[in-house]
Amino acid sequence: MGFPLPRWFCHRGGGKLAPENTLAGIRLAARMGFSAVEFDVMLSGDGTPVLIHDERLERTTNGHGLVCETPDSQLFELDAGDGERIPRYSEAVALCREYGLLANVEIKPAAGFECQTAETVVRLSCMLWQGAAVQPLFSSFSLDVLEIARDLAPQIPRGALFERVPAGWLDTVRRLQALTLHCDARHLADDVLAEAQVNGIPLLCYTVNSEKAAKSLFDRGVGAIFTDRLDLFVAETSAYKGLHLGG
Repeated sequence: MGFPLPRWFCHRGGGKLAPENTLAGIRLAARMGFSAVEFDVMLSGDGTPVLIHDERLERTTNGHGLVCETPDSQLFELDAGDGERIPRYSEAVALCREYGLLANVEIKPAAGFECQTAETVVRLSCMLWQGAAVQPLFSSFSLDVLEIARDLAPQIPRGALFERVPAGWLDTVRRLQALTLHCDARHLADDVLAEAQVNGIPLLCYTVNSEKAAKSLFDRGVGAIFTDRLDLFVAETSAYKGLHLGG
């Protein structure tokens, strides 16, 4: 079965138009016509996979302290913006399946919790996404996480995620059996893009928030971008059907 790769991923759910990493953001992306969202998953103090970006609670919620030390009984009472609460990963998956969205699940372990986070999220994903027409795309800055994902769920596609793509990246991608390569758009080198194109590896760039920058990246051959500015690209979503990778 082919893997659909849209040109646009809604960064952290609804980008700047909704509280990040919330169900409201995912719903908004779907209502606006986008077919793909990205969100971050880490473990609560009780080991529950939840949607949140930072290891600490202060920036995105009215809570305090480390996510990995906060029990569910406290975590799910917090306000994550506009009255939204921190969602369980299982709730986000259910919503993506309801709307038929492709989810880029960035597995974002707290320091020291790489193996536990990867094993928990990947095993749960195998159950939650079972039978889904479109499987998620795992990504992580942690190579250890991606190795575990490869070994536990080889059927779920993976993307190797870097801020700046390092030398020898192709060997890493091949070892991880990754489908895609992801990097910060500001650090995209022409030689990396050329090598990715020669080897048939789609390159995805984050976080692109201007039409000019997006056009330049697409003209260079970038396969997809992550954006906070859903309002800038919504008109293009219905006209673009996306690529289908694989056989």
